[in-house]
Amino acid sequence: MDSTELKYMFVLYSPLEQFEIIPLISILIDKISLNILTNFNLYLTIVCFTSFYIFLIGICKAKLIGNNNQVFLEIIYIFLTSMIKQQAGKEGLNFFTIFFTNFIIVLFSNLVGILPFSFTPTAQLILPVTLATCFNLFFFFYGFELHGLKFLALFVPKGTPIVLLPLIIIIEIVSYSLRTFSLAIRLFANMMAGHTLLHILSSFVFLLLSTDHLNVTFIVPFILVIAVTFLEIGIAFLQAYVFIILACIYLNDSQHPGH
Repeated sequence: MDSTELKYMFVLYSPLEQFEIIPLISILIDKISLNILTNFNLYLTIVCFTSFYIFLIGICKAKLIGNNNQVFLEIIYIFLTSMIKQQAGKEGLNFFTIFFTNFIIVLFSNLVGILPFSFTPTAQLILPVTLATCFNLFFFFYGFELHGLKFLALFVPKGTPIVLLPLIIIIEIVSYSLRTFSLAIRLFANMMAGHTLLHILSSFVFLLLSTDHLNVTFIVPFILVIAVTFLEIGIAFLQAYVFIILACIYLNDSQHPGH
């Protein structure tokens, strides 16, 4: 690769190529290639092991005056406990472990993609859809376990005129069914859009730095890239929070189906 190709390699790299799933280890069986390991699997494994490591250091070696990992987990614990109580009541704390684990996984999956030349697991629709589907199916069957057929009151708002009742029930059922997609697409779209914007701005700065006549014009976009990077870190936390708080609201609907 000559200097010219190296100079513009980063710029010519498509902003959407960072979301492409690339096979890392494959085997060939009867002329069919099976992907044993992809970049998606790799980064999701890294996220899971990082989460496990933080749990191990922060919980198993807890002290009165804790280290950074312990303080981080305590802050998340207090924050999520307060949020679950507020949205789903004390009964919602029975599912604290599920919410806590998913919050950490979603958060770290969002954050790892900010690293240069890395991969964002939550920017792949399969991960948010899987998590959202598991949550909503569980809440649906949990509601039936608690209330039986009375759970169907969730689809019949109180005070609805009898004339409009069939239409309202259809709308409520469709709305309930779309919860999975709204929960998943919100996370997926924000991660993809933010990382795409960050790549475009970074490419612009790289192009300015690669010019033969370097000038101060690169400073403004460079500062903008730094600002967007910090914004993406904030969005990573925000989207993990939104994902879990909506799950808590859906849990509350299962516990109290009456409108």
